[in-house]
Amino acid sequence: MTWDPTAPLTTYVALGDSFTEGVGDADPDRPNGVRGWADRVAETLAATHPDLTYANLAIRGRKMGAVLAEQVEPAVAMRPDLVSIYAGGNDILRPRVDVDTVVADYADGLRRLRSTGAHLVVFTGFDLGWAPVFGRLRGRVATYNELVREVSEEVGATVVDFWRMREYRDSRLWDVDRIHMSSLGHRHMAVAVLDALGVDHATSPDPLGEATPLDARARRAADLEWARAHAAPWIHRRLTGRSSGDGLEPRFASPVRVVDGLAGGARGSGIV
Repeated sequence: MTWDPTAPLTTYVALGDSFTEGVGDADPDRPNGVRGWADRVAETLAATHPDLTYANLAIRGRKMGAVLAEQVEPAVAMRPDLVSIYAGGNDILRPRVDVDTVVADYADGLRRLRSTGAHLVVFTGFDLGWAPVFGRLRGRVATYNELVREVSEEVGATVVDFWRMREYRDSRLWDVDRIHMSSLGHRHMAVAVLDALGVDHATSPDPLGEATPLDARARRAADLEWARAHAAPWIHRRLTGRSSGDGLEPRFASPVRVVDGLAGGARGSGIV
């Protein structure tokens, strides 16, 4: 369903995990030390909707069950006009997962959000086929995507098709952990969301230019450093049942006025 960007818009709520929280786009002046594509989208929407309020309930590491249990009803209570949600990525990365069950639960959550009258924005998962470590999960992501497209048609959601964004095969759009988007990646995603919604905007992602290729020796050294600094801690958390989001609170648990500024304030005050 096409969203009307000229319709009244008073509350935008972003739900999900690290993708929506903004991990990889560091900003020490903002709650949890990150900015992210959702903040950027809210700031752009506020240019034409000056009364816009924005909440971001996403917390890194959350699996589908936690996103639905912790975030959906608080979002419903805010009576939003626009909701973006991406969940399930952390489930797909687990050794075993029933994708059909995960998306069936997701569908129930999307229907609940849609029952408020809010327009929904959902995302397909990224195509991992090119990734050296995660490429084996490509079939899971493809199955997840097709099921998400099906339920999105049912609820009339706008789909941002991450799967087809081939520019994300460029390592510069990813943080050093190779799991989260970089600041550049978040800027590209903000543009993709605005474009999918049909919002007129002047935002454009930075041109990438030619990448400097690594020789085989440098690539091996980079892979080893990544495994030591990022892969090993990630695996350890999985084995011990811990999450990178343990102890964190939502960045903006209550709607805040975007025009008041999104950075440099205490939690619950404005942010830009």
